[in-house]
Amino acid sequence: MKRTTQENPTTVKRRKMSEKKPTITQNETVLAQFVTPDGEATGPKLALPVSIDHTDLHTLINDHILQNQEKLPYSFFAHDEEITSNQSVFSILLSQDEVNPEEVLQIVYVPQAIFRVRSITRCTSSLPGHTEAILDVSFSPDGLLLATASGDTTIRLWETSTCTPYKECKGHSNWVLCVVWSPDGRKLASGSMDKTIRIWDPTTGEQLQRYTGHRECITSISWEPLHQNAEGNRFVSASRDGTARVWDATKRLCVRSLGAHTESITCVKWGGEGLIYTASQDTTIKVWSANEGKLVRVLKGHGHWVNTLSLNTDYVLRTGAYDHTGVSYDNPIEAQEKALERYNAVKGPGPEKLVSGSDDHTCYLWEPSVSKQPLTRMTGHGKLINIVSFSPDGNYIASASFDKNIKLWASNGRYVTTFRGHVGEVYQLSWSADSRMFVTGSKDSTLKVWDIRHKKLREDLPGHADEVYSVDWGPDGGFVASGSKDKLLKLWRN
Repeated sequence: MKRTTQENPTTVKRRKMSEKKPTITQNETVLAQFVTPDGEATGPKLALPVSIDHTDLHTLINDHILQNQEKLPYSFFAHDEEITSNQSVFSILLSQDEVNPEEVLQIVYVPQAIFRVRSITRCTSSLPGHTEAILDVSFSPDGLLLATASGDTTIRLWETSTCTPYKECKGHSNWVLCVVWSPDGRKLASGSMDKTIRIWDPTTGEQLQRYTGHRECITSISWEPLHQNAEGNRFVSASRDGTARVWDATKRLCVRSLGAHTESITCVKWGGEGLIYTASQDTTIKVWSANEGKLVRVLKGHGHWVNTLSLNTDYVLRTGAYDHTGVSYDNPIEAQEKALERYNAVKGPGPEKLVSGSDDHTCYLWEPSVSKQPLTRMTGHGKLINIVSFSPDGNYIASASFDKNIKLWASNGRYVTTFRGHVGEVYQLSWSADSRMFVTGSKDSTLKVWDIRHKKLREDLPGHADEVYSVDWGPDGGFVASGSKDKLLKLWRN
C-alpha cells in the first residue's frame, strides 16, 4: 500500500498566501506623480482613483498641472505601458506581477504632435522615367519637390503637387547611390559609384559643382545643420575608401579629410552639437569635431559591420526651418533662428542621442558628446539590421532587419514591441512627421504602414513588381514616395 505524506495545514496556508498575487480594487486610490520623459517630477504627488482614464489624465495635466492656455495632446505611460484611450490606470495595475498600493506610481506624460498625418491608403501615381532600379528617394525639406537617384546614372526631380517630372540631372557616369537635400532646400547633393559628389540647383536641374578625391564609391552624404550655418554651404561625404571628407561649396574644395577607419564607411551624420559621426565596417563609430577635424572619441561595442546611424534630432536637422505650417523664410538669419528653436525643442536639455545598427543583429544607444560608453544594448533581431531611425519627436526608435521584422524601442532603448508582416527582408523605413506611424519597404515588393499607438499593421500596400529599395514620407505628411527595382517611382497618399 502506497503512503501519502500530507503537508501541515499551517504550511499549506502560508504557501498559498505567499503565492497569492497582491490585489487592488477599482474603488481604491493610488499615490501618483507626473514625470517628464527625462524623469523630472512635474507638480505635486496626487491621490488619484485607479479608475482614472486617459481623458481624465489629459484634463488634469492640461488644466491643473501645467495650466496650458490651449489644450495640448499627450500620451501617458505607467509601468512602461501606454494608457490608451480605452484604458484606465486600474487595467495597467492589474497587468503587473506585483502591485504595492503604498508606492508612488510614476505617470510619464509625453507631448504629441499637434497636427496629425493621415495614413496613406493608395497609390495615386506610378511614374516611369528611370531606366534602371531606383536606389534612393528624398523629399525636399518643404515637401514640394522629390529627388530620385537611379542605377541609370541620373537624378530626377518631381513636383509633388502635380505628380509630374520636373528636371533630369545628368552628369554621373555610374550608379547614383544617394541623394540628399540641404536643410534650406536650395541645393541637392548626390553621391555615386563613379567616386564623385555633385551639387545640383534644384530649380534648374543644372550641375553647380563636381567634387573628386575619394578613391572608392560614395556611400553617404550629410549636410551641416542650418542652425549652425545659415549659408548651408558645407557637407560631409563618406566613401568605401574608409575616409570621410568635409567640403565647402563656397570655396569649392575639401576642407577636412577624416581618415582613421580601416574599412569602408557605411554611414555619416553631421550632428547638431558640432560633431560628425562615421560608422564603418571596421565595427567602430568615430566621433569627430566638425570645425577642427579632430577625432574626439571612438565608440566600440559592435562585433560586426556597423550599417546605420540615427540621431534623435535627425528629422529637425533634415528639415531645418520648415515645419507642417508651410511657412518659409527668405531671410537666412530668421531661418537659422527657427531651425535652432526646433532643434532645441526636440533635443531637450540633455545631450544628443545616437543609435547604431549592425550586422551583429544588435543596436546600441549612445550619448557620444559626453561618453564613449553605450547607454544600452538593444537585442532581439535574428539577422543583420539594415536601418535604424528615431521618430521625429525623438521618443521612439524603429529598427528594420533582414529577419523580416521591425522592432520598436523607447528613446531610452527599452523594447516596446515587434511588428511582423513582411515576408522578405526589410530594406528601408520612414516616419510620418507626427511620429504616429512609419512606413517600411521590403524585398517582398510591398510597403506597409505601422501604427505606433495600437502597435499593429495599419495598411498593407502592394503595387511594385519587384523589391522596394527606398521609401520616404514627405515632411508635410501628404505623400509617401517609393523607389523599386522595377524602375518605377510610386507616390502614395490618403
